[in-house]
Amino acid sequence: MIGKITGRVDYRGTDHVLVDVQGVGYMVYCSDRTLSGLPARGGVIALYTDLLVREDNLQLFGFTTLADKEWHKLLTTVQGVGAKAALAIASTLGTDGVSRAIALGDVAAIKSAQGVGPKIAQRVITELKDKAPKIMAMGGEGAALVEADESMVIDVQTPIDMPPISPVLKSEAGAQADALSALINLGYGHGDAATAVAKASGEMPDLGATGLIKAALKLLAPKG
Repeated sequence: MIGKITGRVDYRGTDHVLVDVQGVGYMVYCSDRTLSGLPARGGVIALYTDLLVREDNLQLFGFTTLADKEWHKLLTTVQGVGAKAALAIASTLGTDGVSRAIALGDVAAIKSAQGVGPKIAQRVITELKDKAPKIMAMGGEGAALVEADESMVIDVQTPIDMPPISPVLKSEAGAQADALSALINLGYGHGDAATAVAKASGEMPDLGATGLIKAALKLLAPKG
């Protein structure tokens, strides 16, 4: 399994980049957001990758962070969401937007991605609402690999394991910690996030991480 590649940009297409790794070109499909952040031709980049194996085709998908990669893998577990559809969702919303949409049950936001209909959007919300907090807590781990060094080596090691996160509903304290971590990684200040989680937990003590995130986001939403 190819977990990461490092090389020079040979050219960029509308949905992919060709990465020259010591004379071997790897075509890597990326979201619009990832492509827009890549350097010009000749620039050195590194991308986490996920290899899609089909009977008649092999496709590499590239991501600048481990969290982006894990979101892509999670989205493709939903029936009807293929690798390209997962990229479309990430391109439209960004991983933070996907996190918020799932936490708030915002079907319309998921549906706004090209090629994603209302039934699939609802399925994404339903199937991932209890799985999303673990990846939300990862935040920007493995932060952008676009600026790589000059070694230009190909790394075929197994992707780094995600840090251990308390399972959803394992305990009240664990749920609060997961919710707080997820909110901070969505860009909220520690104090505001902690206050919102504490208030939501106090009002509804039986909520798991997913419920706490949703309740806290509502408390943090601009009023008026």
